[in-house]
Amino acid sequence: MKTPKRLQSLQEEGLIDAVVRQLMSGKEATVYVVRSGEQILCAKVYKEATQRSFRQAVDYTENRKVKNSRQARAMAKGTRFGRQAQEQAWQSAEVDALYRLAAAGVRVPAPQNFFEGVLLMELVTDAHGDAAPRLNDVLFEPNQALAQHALLITEVVRMLCAGVVHGDLSEFNILLAADGPVIIDLPQAVDAAGNNHAGRMLLRDVRNLRDFFGRFAPQLLTTDFGAEIWSLYQGGKLTPDTRLTGFFEQQTGAVDVGDIMSVIEDANAEEAARRLRMQSN
Repeated sequence: MKTPKRLQSLQEEGLIDAVVRQLMSGKEATVYVVRSGEQILCAKVYKEATQRSFRQAVDYTENRKVKNSRQARAMAKGTRFGRQAQEQAWQSAEVDALYRLAAAGVRVPAPQNFFEGVLLMELVTDAHGDAAPRLNDVLFEPNQALAQHALLITEVVRMLCAGVVHGDLSEFNILLAADGPVIIDLPQAVDAAGNNHAGRMLLRDVRNLRDFFGRFAPQLLTTDFGAEIWSLYQGGKLTPDTRLTGFFEQQTGAVDVGDIMSVIEDANAEEAARRLRMQSN
């Protein structure tokens, strides 16, 4: 196919040799299958993030570092330069998270390069060598659902031990490769220790996994891996090899109404986003 404008500079720099086809297009990015030498890779071309709400941006970008104080001031004021800097920081967050998680052994696409707003990374494939499907497009037998859920809980723990919370994990951003699930789409990834919303996001990520696989294995719907994982993490007892039970006894005490309302708002927003994604597929 004809090389899209945003990929022409990569071809001129010799980072890619040809564009094979468009793989998908979403609100945040368009992904292409490209060839680089003998390798077949993915090229993720970021779009301007006009669809994210202010509240989401604040939650996800809390404590993210920028290059200098001028950028920070511009981002706070919402100037054109500030919006550009904010978008660059959003994109860089995914790149940084991919390298960090790949080094920690988390199942994410192996990053190759990041050039002028385009992320080159491994193309995740199925047993036939085709682009791997999303979990949302796959049906599971109960025992398969239990096995895949267990694998992904292990990955969530490994991510958290590396100091990262995905922040938007669901069946829509996990691919089923030939050798198991691979986690994708990390521009909203947050620092587990530096972001005050990390715990709530972790609970939501794990709840999304439970709800999806619970359609095929209903016994998962009574588990509470998220609270167990976060409690162990806060207590400094979580390791990649920690044996989890899936059950957690909630402590009783004063109720934080503001936190409860925040959780409800997140749940409503997530359900609305889920329905929108399902309508577009």
